Amino acid sequence: MSKSLIIVESPAKARTLQRYLGKSFDVKASVGHIRDLPVKTLGVDVDKDFLPNYVTIRGKSKVISDLKSAAEKADDIYLAPDPDREGEAIAWHIAHILKGAKKPIHRVLFHELTKKAILKAIENASEIDQHKFEAQQARRILDRLVGYQISPLLWDKVRRGLSAGRVQSVAVRMVCEREQAINAFESVEYWSVTASLQKDAPPLFTAQLDRIGKIKVDKEEGRIKGEKQAADIVNDLQGAEYTVSKVTRKEKRRFASPPFITSSMQMDANRKLRFSAKKTMTLAQRLYEGIEVGGDGPTGLITYMRTDSTRINDEALAQVREYIGAEIGKEFLPAKANIYKTSKSAQDAHEAVRPTDVSLTPDKVAPFLEKDMLKLYTLIWKRFVASQMASAVYDQTTILIDAKKYQFKTTGSIMRFLGFLSLYAEAVDEGGNGVGSYGGGDVILPSVTEGEILQLQGLEPKQHFTQPPPRYTEATLVKALEDNGVGRPSTYAAILSTIQDKEYVALEARKFMPTDLGTLVNDLLVEHFPAIMDVEFTASMEEQLDKVEEGTVKWLKILRDFYTPFEQTLETAKQEMKSVKRSATPTDIKCDKCGGIMMIKWGRMGEFLACEKYPDCKNTTDFTRDKEGAIIPKQKEELEESGEICDKCGKPMVYKHGRFGRFMACSAYPQCKNIKSEGTGVKCPEEGCTGEVIKKVSKRGKVFYSCDQYPKCTFALWDKPEAETCPDCGSPYLLEKDTKKEGHHLRCPDKNCGYRKDLEEDGEV
Repeated sequence: MSKSLIIVESPAKARTLQRYLGKSFDVKASVGHIRDLPVKTLGVDVDKDFLPNYVTIRGKSKVISDLKSAAEKADDIYLAPDPDREGEAIAWHIAHILKGAKKPIHRVLFHELTKKAILKAIENASEIDQHKFEAQQARRILDRLVGYQISPLLWDKVRRGLSAGRVQSVAVRMVCEREQAINAFESVEYWSVTASLQKDAPPLFTAQLDRIGKIKVDKEEGRIKGEKQAADIVNDLQGAEYTVSKVTRKEKRRFASPPFITSSMQMDANRKLRFSAKKTMTLAQRLYEGIEVGGDGPTGLITYMRTDSTRINDEALAQVREYIGAEIGKEFLPAKANIYKTSKSAQDAHEAVRPTDVSLTPDKVAPFLEKDMLKLYTLIWKRFVASQMASAVYDQTTILIDAKKYQFKTTGSIMRFLGFLSLYAEAVDEGGNGVGSYGGGDVILPSVTEGEILQLQGLEPKQHFTQPPPRYTEATLVKALEDNGVGRPSTYAAILSTIQDKEYVALEARKFMPTDLGTLVNDLLVEHFPAIMDVEFTASMEEQLDKVEEGTVKWLKILRDFYTPFEQTLETAKQEMKSVKRSATPTDIKCDKCGGIMMIKWGRMGEFLACEKYPDCKNTTDFTRDKEGAIIPKQKEELEESGEICDKCGKPMVYKHGRFGRFMACSAYPQCKNIKSEGTGVKCPEEGCTGEVIKKVSKRGKVFYSCDQYPKCTFALWDKPEAETCPDCGSPYLLEKDTKKEGHHLRCPDKNCGYRKDLEEDGEV
């Protein structure tokens, strides 16, 4: 009996496929990439036309050996990594290491993991897309050339461990420039005047002053600029007659949003569920690869989650329309299917993100899904179903009221038919991104006619100030990256994670702010690498990579055109970029230890003050700046309350910083010397234990991590645990490792799993 070998990326995906394909197929997992550029060296020979030096990824030798052994026993080999550029590259490298088996090799694209879709994909198997592989290879080499040559420059000029990335650095620039715009913004005072009006009887309603003469007050020339002007308007309106000058009633419709693409899924999950882009993609990957539902084995619940297309196939369209008519109501089903235009820049390689089977409602799958996974599945399911529902219908009424030379305006809406809004509405960001209420608000307006006189019940002047542009949230930064053509759907989550991991930006109250380090690095890179840091240049590079995938541009041409000017810019920067870590700027502040001058220096945690007489005087202190930029030294350690109470004396516990990092100590020190180690946020994995894994220090000063329920629980680790679920085996935590051979990475604690994620991805050292 003939047997075929199918190779996918993850063990979870392999289990789903094996369920549907049975014994005639042997399904193996490569567990991601098997070969890549080396971690510790550039790995690209620029003198040999950018020849890449691919090496076996550490820990993958056994995987490769197993794949070769399976290939020898198979009659046909089907390569089925994810249907995108990264997947094509994985398939290409697997084909390279299996060519010795001399077996027919096919490429299979699984856009959804259902039995019908799987069998159809195998039937339509083709060859590896060389153009798509070359597009990925070109991107990988570009990222390596930038990351591995600019990063060492930053190590030399600022501090070791910093990184630059072809796309990540542009994202940091966008955050920094938004912060600059906020800081440069000069708030302007303005006033509004609101009239409370009614007919002969309630309801009372309000109208805003809209025009003075022919000039609108929301225009700069018509703005009410101060309290006196507002008061003069109120005084001038005393005794005025308020006459309805125009009444407009319109039926309006609001149409459903299209089904999710990667970016819109990340945005709405962030707005509605408070999920990071990284978390959203991790959960979506698991929903795509297969979840155990009802004891029937793993089932793929959504289509492939990396897509920029709103396209839906005819079969899925027919199924959702049938569901709407039968389960929601015939009045919610439009006469024709809703068809959405895909953006011009979209590659349209995959369908929209949607449930594979619309009959698997959130209620049906709820018993089998984790809490957050169910939330995301519900969001995807509702968005998809709502996208094919009838539009919402409402009546909007606008009333204009004249009083002397002034005109007031009010708008109200009455919902006539909820349509798709009965199921789903897109969320709104600060600043207006997303779609809000259906229009005008639920203001109750009386029935009035033109020429009718209204009774004034009161006039209220109110002070306002113009607001600066809002800081980016994860949702709005993804939107900005998408709008500017920076990165692609598959890279947004990694970009947002990287710029936080590298401490270039921080999320405060769900808003991105650049750190001092991020601002410094951004300023240096913008000054010395203007092309690399240019948004339009980065976007044009993405377009060129798309053309490589289309087969209209050669990948080597992109690299040649890029590298010659980049190499020259790099050499100039090495000579001209200032060395921040070697610089010291004198201040007018005296050292309180020896009377010397305190100098501004740069350290791992940013700027600080240090005595000029170092090393004879080692006095240092942090500082802040006031609004005028003057330096204000911190006089003493600032203690931050932890919210916990000392279990020894009852005093508040506060955070302090010591040799081994942050820890909690009693505020009554030295009378009470109780201390508590810093938590990791990882629950103890031992069965039946309710403890948390915390950071501790051994008697010899070595950091380790153990359960806070010791000695009842003896669970301990040498490596720092991270509260991140393994996407392959479901382990509730990963281990952070940093070795000379393997570099900085996260690894699954289950050695049989082998999942590993490089924290220095995309050439960002």
